Amino acid sequence: MRHGKKVNHLSRQTGHRKSMLANMACSLIEHKRINTTVAKAKALKQFVEPLITKSKEDTTHNRRIVFAYLRNKYGVTELFREVAAKVGDRPGGYTRIIKVGNRLGDNADMAMIELVDFNELYNGGKKEEKKAKSRRGGKAKKTETPVAETEAPETSSEETTDKAE
Repeated sequence: MRHGKKVNHLSRQTGHRKSMLANMACSLIEHKRINTTVAKAKALKQFVEPLITKSKEDTTHNRRIVFAYLRNKYGVTELFREVAAKVGDRPGGYTRIIKVGNRLGDNADMAMIELVDFNELYNGGKKEEKKAKSRRGGKAKKTETPVAETEAPETSSEETTDKAE
């Protein structure tokens, strides 16, 4: 029975697995999209999503925690600057796994894992903008000012015609 065994070992020892996931996470953060096998993509998703959540709050402590996992200062900088700014309002689900078929050499299931907010094709080609929330009784209609403006030109035009006669 496999009770409580959540980690996919990927046929690797602990040190090799942690290094591989750290390198893949840095590549994902740098390139925003990578191709790998489905099993590695699923393991990478579990590895990188808590790190992205940590990056939403830029503190020294969070940077040190993330650096302990990634071990790449350029990846940490990119994560806290660009990625955290894009995913700031998203509550989770920062990555997407898309299956792309089988590899020619060994017929392994391949997948593309990408950061969700950096793909403009799935976002409809437009940038996400926050819409102002409207309230039903929020604004008073301005019907009196256009009426006052229309009355003023009419009286002036009548005065000019009276003067001409």
